[in-house]
Amino acid sequence: MIARLRLLVALLLVGSLVGCSKVPRINGGGSSFVYPLMLQWSRSYERFCGVQVDYQATGSGNGVQQTIARTIHFGCTDAFIKDDLLAKARQKHSDMIHIPLALGAVVPIYNVPEAGKEGMRFSGTVLADMYLGKIRYWDDPAIVALNPEKKLPHREIVVVSRADGSGTTAIFTDYLSKVSAEWKKQVGSGTTVSWPKDASNVGQRGNEGVAGQVSRAPYSLGYVELIYATQNKLEYGSVETRDSAEKNAAHRAKSNSDLPIEQRVFLRASAENVTSAADAMLSKIPDDLRYSLTNTVGPNSYPISGSVWAVLYVRQPNDIGPTLVEFLRWAIRAGGEGQDLARRMGYAPLPASLSERAQRRLDLVTFE
Repeated sequence: MIARLRLLVALLLVGSLVGCSKVPRINGGGSSFVYPLMLQWSRSYERFCGVQVDYQATGSGNGVQQTIARTIHFGCTDAFIKDDLLAKARQKHSDMIHIPLALGAVVPIYNVPEAGKEGMRFSGTVLADMYLGKIRYWDDPAIVALNPEKKLPHREIVVVSRADGSGTTAIFTDYLSKVSAEWKKQVGSGTTVSWPKDASNVGQRGNEGVAGQVSRAPYSLGYVELIYATQNKLEYGSVETRDSAEKNAAHRAKSNSDLPIEQRVFLRASAENVTSAADAMLSKIPDDLRYSLTNTVGPNSYPISGSVWAVLYVRQPNDIGPTLVEFLRWAIRAGGEGQDLARRMGYAPLPASLSERAQRRLDLVTFE
């Protein structure tokens, strides 16, 4: 009797795996932001369903291009696809949809030995001016005013940026465009931008490239997704909230001076304050799930928050399409293993209501 029960259980398990998918492999690529999580998802999903998910961190821009060209089954990007490119994709094959996978933070990383282990403070305007080349030394009065307890050196700032098409760059420059009119006018935002020539700038490919450069080069400043800062044990700063910056600007307009530093709010990125930034935007997220989480209101909203999306064609082939949709449903299910893995790795899981909306977007996929 026991032997029969064991055989029945084994057959049920095999049946569940067989019913899980018709193909053993799907291919994706793009965002390096989501790469560490995608590796964990791939290992877990293969154990669960017998399907391999091959993912290459080629940068968000490349992931979108390859998806449109149909050389990979899905792309991942930290910057949603703009209308003109969606129109080109529609002419080439069919509509495309955006499926949010997880949330995260972009943090300013720095290598200043004299600054010690406690995180430095940055405002949006100071970060913009550092990348514009207007602030050239670490002991500039604007940086010192935010960090009066530190003895900062008179050493030139070397800013490190992404040299490839990057969703992390899109999030960072979107934030700078919202907090600095000069940045918006001179540089703007996007997966690729023309970096200011006045700054001492070094370009690197991928989050891992920026993290590696900053770790090697004293007195450098860069921007990466939070998990790359923590994995590489890099110092990263706290950033002033939108509410605090607006309160300080109002005070400066009246008194021609900044508020005392202890009256301003600077947040060190965490899953909790990224979720707060998303919660502040939930009622404003459109039906197509293309949105920005930078510089949102709220006392606990980290200002350089972002989302990573999977992008895919609505019309999918019969052999691959069902497997791809099943994987994405597993990854984004509220309370499921995919989102739990995201949380444990330091990403912010999707709010339940956003997960439900993303599941409904996947209902639009057809197979042919």
